[in-house]
Amino acid sequence: MPESQASMKTRSVIEVAFDIWSRRKWVALAVFVLVASIVVSVARFLPNVYRSTATVLVERYQISESFARPAVTIELETRLQTVSQEVLSRARLAELVTRFDLYPEVTRRGPVEGAVERMRKDIHLELKSVEQGSARGGTIAFILGYRGRDPQVVAAVTNALASFYVEENSQLRERQAVNTTQVLHAQLDDVKKRLAAQESRIRDFRAQHTGELPEQVPVNLATLERLSTRLQLNNDANMRALERRTNLMKQLAEVEATSTAAAPDTKQAQLAKMKRELRELRARFTERYPDVSRLKAEIAAFEETMAEAGEAEAATTERGPSSRPLATQLRAAIEEVNAEVAALKTEEGRVRGEIATYQRRTESAPQREKEFQELARDYDAIKELYTSLLRKYEDAQLAGSMEQQQKGEQFRILDPAIPSNKPSAPNRVRILAFGIIAALGAAAAAVALAEHLDTTFHTVDHLRAMTNLPVLTSIPLLDIAGDRWRERRRFVLVAVAVLLALGVATGASRHLAEGNYLLAAALAGGGS
Repeated sequence: MPESQASMKTRSVIEVAFDIWSRRKWVALAVFVLVASIVVSVARFLPNVYRSTATVLVERYQISESFARPAVTIELETRLQTVSQEVLSRARLAELVTRFDLYPEVTRRGPVEGAVERMRKDIHLELKSVEQGSARGGTIAFILGYRGRDPQVVAAVTNALASFYVEENSQLRERQAVNTTQVLHAQLDDVKKRLAAQESRIRDFRAQHTGELPEQVPVNLATLERLSTRLQLNNDANMRALERRTNLMKQLAEVEATSTAAAPDTKQAQLAKMKRELRELRARFTERYPDVSRLKAEIAAFEETMAEAGEAEAATTERGPSSRPLATQLRAAIEEVNAEVAALKTEEGRVRGEIATYQRRTESAPQREKEFQELARDYDAIKELYTSLLRKYEDAQLAGSMEQQQKGEQFRILDPAIPSNKPSAPNRVRILAFGIIAALGAAAAAVALAEHLDTTFHTVDHLRAMTNLPVLTSIPLLDIAGDRWRERRRFVLVAVAVLLALGVATGASRHLAEGNYLLAAALAGGGS
């Protein structure tokens, strides 16, 4: 029983569908033909769009970076964007539009900016990396595409754009290398001036604090030790001179107190005393010792004086013996000793002054060392910066020279664009397929709308479903000649209206599609 009910329900749906088709078949056919004709007209009269591509290879650095560092360190993708902005500039594209007479329908109606914007939309750039779909492997090439109406012109424009990329990349790298060299040269000159100024400050510091520098401390200490030794020797010599002067003064006093009669004996005693002192000095010092030499000279002079006194003894009997020559000699010796003591005192003052100077230098060395370290630290920092900049400047010069010789990272057209044998758009098969589907959908929608707007009852069952009143009988449709004539006239009018609408729609679609490059490009069906 459920199966029979389901089959009755299925048959009733099919019967309803056949009833609707029998009533609305002309509406469905008219809408289907109208939509299908529009789609066929659009697909037929859309202009062909051709696309050409050129492959540009990215040639990496041709010399190992261990020998020459590249002056251009911008990432390739960033540089490509910069080059693209230059290539797609208004001036470049306007020049191509004028040279190849592109987009004449746009340039005739307005300024060239419209054609430039159209051309930017028709240019396509695709990067190729080691791992497709990922930039992790690095870009190794890029594909430059352009689309248009004439395959010959499209290929020529594509090759011109590829040449622009190659030339602009070379010029960009050369400009960047030159700018890098100029900037480094300016920085190097500035740091060189700073380094010279710091060297001048160090020289002035050394000249101003000569003897107080840290490396001169050992020399100062050795000089202090030598001066201390000299001071000690000076003190010893001064003590001996004072002792000698005391002895001479005693001798002078004895000579002056001695009488004339006792003068010879006194002279002999004096000579014996002097010889005794000489023996004592020789026992303590060498023959070159100053006191030994001096005493030997005094003894010789004293003996000579005694000899002269013996020869003149007869001439001096009236006046008696005299001690003036010995006293005079002793006074002269005392004066010499006094002069020696004064000289030793002067030398002692000078040595003490030098000691004080070298002590002050030695004490000032830590402070000078601190000041010098600050100057040296600044000098080392500036010198290190100068060395680093100099190395970078030399690398930049070498890299700039290599860029001029086309040894850096360059673009090379690997596969130039060639005219395409078949258009890339529009995809007419796809347009027709979608058009048929759209026509069927439009026909179904028209039938549904007509059924929805129709308020008449077509079957007894439909009437019974809409009211509770009993249906007594049903009267079949009466075939009257006047009704048939009116039906035919209405059919003819509707057919004429449909044909007129079909002609108007077909003409309008042809007018819309014929020469409509933008619509053809929009319906490219996967083309760029």
